Amino acid sequence: MQNLEEAIQLLKNDNIIAIPTETVYGLAGNAFSDNAVKKIFRLKNRPWNNPLIVHIGSLNELDSLAKDIPEVAYHLASTFWPGPLTIILKKKDKVAKTVTAGLDTVAVRIPDHPLTLKLLERLDFPLAAPSANPFGSISSSRAEHVENYFKDQLDLILDGGECTKGIESTIIGFDQNEEPVLYRHGSISLEQVEEIVGEVKIFNQSGKRPIAPGMLPKHYSPETISFLTDDVLKTVNLFKGKKVGLLLFKEKRPNLPLIHQEVLSKSGNYSEAAKNLYVAMHRLDQKKLDAIIFEKFPEEDLGKAINDKLRRAAHAAQ
Repeated sequence: MQNLEEAIQLLKNDNIIAIPTETVYGLAGNAFSDNAVKKIFRLKNRPWNNPLIVHIGSLNELDSLAKDIPEVAYHLASTFWPGPLTIILKKKDKVAKTVTAGLDTVAVRIPDHPLTLKLLERLDFPLAAPSANPFGSISSSRAEHVENYFKDQLDLILDGGECTKGIESTIIGFDQNEEPVLYRHGSISLEQVEEIVGEVKIFNQSGKRPIAPGMLPKHYSPETISFLTDDVLKTVNLFKGKKVGLLLFKEKRPNLPLIHQEVLSKSGNYSEAAKNLYVAMHRLDQKKLDAIIFEKFPEEDLGKAINDKLRRAAHAAQ
């Protein structure tokens, strides 16, 4: 198996490697090693108050990380794991406070990627693994994105191909009554979660300290100034004579000069659009444009998650 033995040895020695998942690539290190976790934060230039997700290889490992686990959490895990659902639970003492940014909760999931699952099977510790990009930048859904960001800073990039989901995991936690709460929109739609557990409350961030990853207002951003709009042509007209890129849902806009257009799904499929989102954002960001305009998606299905990423990626709304 590709570089698996090397990956195991590097991780056992507290080194950081890049791993593929079905959502995005991650910067992985031993979740039980304070030294390794600190390396992740420094490599990403990630704020120390922004918690990490812990990746495990089987549901049997959950009890080693978390306590007072609600029955509904097991129900969600058995339904969606392995898969792009992260569950926030009360942590056990063995989980380093560095991983949880000092919080008494830990975010856990089982990734759905064969290479990373084989890696986790061979390790006797879980992996802390935030997205493999400098903090605030576009997430990496291909190994080449990770290589472009970190080049000689990583000992190993496990190349598992293009990520099949393309956007981050959905994050669910629980209130004092053990009722589910959505902390982050992601690759599993809110509707899919509610089919399993009924109505889910949406957490409203108050204050600057995030309870879960991906909650900060500025995230996933290209270096090129970017705008989110529900009226593409009106916004394009603000940039006459400029080199502009469009990130569109399902169809190009005809007869627009000096414009590069990326269509995420010609068939209007939300899953396909999500898979292509960061790949298209990377392409646009490399074209040295004057501006990038994001088309707002319908607020339904995975359109909610895509809009959440676009809102945090955009420098301004139009």
